[in-house]
Amino acid sequence: MKREYDVLVVGGGPGGALAAKTFAEKGYSVLLTEKRPAIGAPVRCAEGVGKALMHEFFKPEDRWVAAEIEKANIIAPDGFKMELEPEKAGAEVGYVLHRKVFDRDLVWMAAGAGADIQVKTRAVTPIMEDGAVKGAILNQGGIAQEVRAGLTIAADGVESKFARWCGVDTTVPLREMETCAQYLMTGIDIDAHATEFYVGNNIAPGGYVWIFPKGDKTANVGIGVGGDRCKPGNRPIDYLNRFVARNFPNGKTIELIAGGVSICQPLPCTVANNLMIVGDAARVSDPLTGGGIYAALYTGKLAGDVGSKAIEKGDTSTQALMPYDETWRASYLGKALERNYQIKEVFVKLNDDDLNAIVHSVSKMNLSDFNTLNLIKNIIAANPKLAIKLGKAGLKSLLDSF
Repeated sequence: MKREYDVLVVGGGPGGALAAKTFAEKGYSVLLTEKRPAIGAPVRCAEGVGKALMHEFFKPEDRWVAAEIEKANIIAPDGFKMELEPEKAGAEVGYVLHRKVFDRDLVWMAAGAGADIQVKTRAVTPIMEDGAVKGAILNQGGIAQEVRAGLTIAADGVESKFARWCGVDTTVPLREMETCAQYLMTGIDIDAHATEFYVGNNIAPGGYVWIFPKGDKTANVGIGVGGDRCKPGNRPIDYLNRFVARNFPNGKTIELIAGGVSICQPLPCTVANNLMIVGDAARVSDPLTGGGIYAALYTGKLAGDVGSKAIEKGDTSTQALMPYDETWRASYLGKALERNYQIKEVFVKLNDDDLNAIVHSVSKMNLSDFNTLNLIKNIIAANPKLAIKLGKAGLKSLLDSF
């Protein structure tokens, strides 16, 4: 590890790895640090990503893919199952990844492009001079070392400590932090090519239960619950245990993970002097689904592209880095985040009768162009009473603006 780099990347997830790879490919010296001893572990993700979105960046290696998903099922509080077959949900729905393999390979790509990699290395303090980030104090094995950099990328996930230490307010309100628990289970009877989502206030208040296949009779079975709805006896793990006991009493648990995902709006600004913030640290996970792999890849690559031009010009001030912030907000990603946040704000307040009505009505729809926008518009059209409630929340006018 040298004492000075063009770019310091804090965090070895997909966003940090793709940022490091992009900068290195453009000839800049890069150090990527990861606080954990192994890239990709422990997995803190349901591991699902859309095929078309993944293909923007990679043709996936076979070893990355645990399952190819062809359809999705949504199960209402009353137990009714709505099936979204390929003709409704698109010809190719998505992948469930092996994140341990995927994340590691992305970091290997960054290393192959020329980036230095340091694991079990924690950025403990930013180096600040005249209001600008100049690198960080890194701690590896109890030994602290100053590493200076012209540009620093904060890609340290939902905790986002580094950006906060740099003076960026990354606070997430409790009600907008989804608290999650997930089992990797085997010996369970599932459709190996279908994801399933269970909704309902008695099942997962403020969130949902997911089943993401990872092979024959194997799946991630997890839950997200609104942070403000957790209490003793009704924590995410409690809801998950009750769900598993009902649905997979003979299943075997191989792994347990727990964590959180922000379902808030993105940070008001994702750049500062000599600093760019990507992925979950920038609060760009989908507020409706909690998904964050695509957002991390997109913002990581964009940070590399915009940041490289700024370094080349010798100006990495806030103003010089603003094209990064402006570009992702104007993109498909930014527009989807804006829309899905407003949808989420309405849907977390619906009662089970409303949710039952929605799932039943959607099952009767023939959506040739299935996406979130068309789905919600059709839900409003099919449920006059619910339309009034959604209209009062301003959701219909918002959807009409897209």
